[in-house]
Amino acid sequence: MNVQLNHTIVWCRDKRRSSSFLIDILGLQNAAIPFGPMLVVKLGNSVSLDFYDQDGDIASQHYAFLVSEDDFDLIFARIKKQGLTFWAAPGKRGAGETYQHNGGRGVYFDDPDGHLLEVMTRPYEGIG
Repeated sequence: MNVQLNHTIVWCRDKRRSSSFLIDILGLQNAAIPFGPMLVVKLGNSVSLDFYDQDGDIASQHYAFLVSEDDFDLIFARIKKQGLTFWAAPGKRGAGETYQHNGGRGVYFDDPDGHLLEVMTRPYEGIG
């Protein structure tokens, strides 16, 4: 059996702001695509994040993005330029630091709705 993740919904307060934030911080080339009530951000591995406005509380989710070493440098520069708080650990520990794991680097930061985003240059050893 071959099962692949196709898309997931990202609940947010303002789908335009949230999708633009992700596109800008990751340096993606394509604009978000309207699809029904959502704005769809396509990623390089044919998975999409579908931004959907929601009133009320939004439960924080975690989204991790695997990038090249060169792209990591560009993304990390944008994180710092925007003055975003960043961490070396998912529990928001190691403020102002990045992590090194499995021969790669990574960093955690929040999006406008409090979702914890991660960019990493190597998948976790043994699971990806």
